Amino acid sequence: MTSADQPVVYLDVQDNGVAVVRIHRPEVKNALNAQVREALAEHFRALARRRDVRAIVLTGGTQFFVAGADIKEFASASAMDMYRRHTEYLWEAISRCPKPVIAAVNGFALGGGCELAMHCDLIVAGESARFAQPEVKLGLMPGAGGTQRLIRAVGKFQAMRIALTGCMVTAAEALAIGMLSEVVSDDQTLPRALELAAHIAALPPLAVEQIKEVMLAGADLPLDSALMLERKAFQLLFDSKDQKEGAAAFFEKRTPQYRGE
Repeated sequence: MTSADQPVVYLDVQDNGVAVVRIHRPEVKNALNAQVREALAEHFRALARRRDVRAIVLTGGTQFFVAGADIKEFASASAMDMYRRHTEYLWEAISRCPKPVIAAVNGFALGGGCELAMHCDLIVAGESARFAQPEVKLGLMPGAGGTQRLIRAVGKFQAMRIALTGCMVTAAEALAIGMLSEVVSDDQTLPRALELAAHIAALPPLAVEQIKEVMLAGADLPLDSALMLERKAFQLLFDSKDQKEGAAAFFEKRTPQYRGE
């Protein structure tokens, strides 16, 4: 098999309900091209349908997560070229995945790499990780959620600073401004993400999926509407077998066995 024939995204589904999706284009620091985006979308669409998968870890290499978009693919593109690509449908496969997605970020997460991490639900970063939206330095702007997800995560003033200057943000700074879930030593990034994923995967999947859905949908609703959405989802879960199992296990002082039913 030649390097051109090798997968650019690898998938490993573990016995504990955790799937690991790993981007592998080390020769270009995992730069996102059409092939990578399409492979990611294909994997995430398939994982969304698998009942044996309850949590997903998305990662890159030990030296870089994703160093950005592959500039060769758009350097001379026209507006219509970019429009016809409809890459938003590929990104939506990740953002709309009902399973919790944890990004394990080591090294650079720049441009599209930073946006990719922000498509996830939790971000675990190594101490040496670096984040940036440097598109402005190419006469562009973030185009895959970088302005909108960033401002929702860290607020107007930090988001403006990052997007308008293209500055590099350290892992410690990113954690301080609310951009990350955790920062760990570089050698613990993937193990910690896998630990979190395994913990979530052991919980009742219907409740986990409802929590994710309601939190994401409610964030853009008026508070009264979001609270109503929360109540309805809360009430709905009382019809699940997992809720009854959880209550029974609590009273019987045993470990519950959740089946996603």
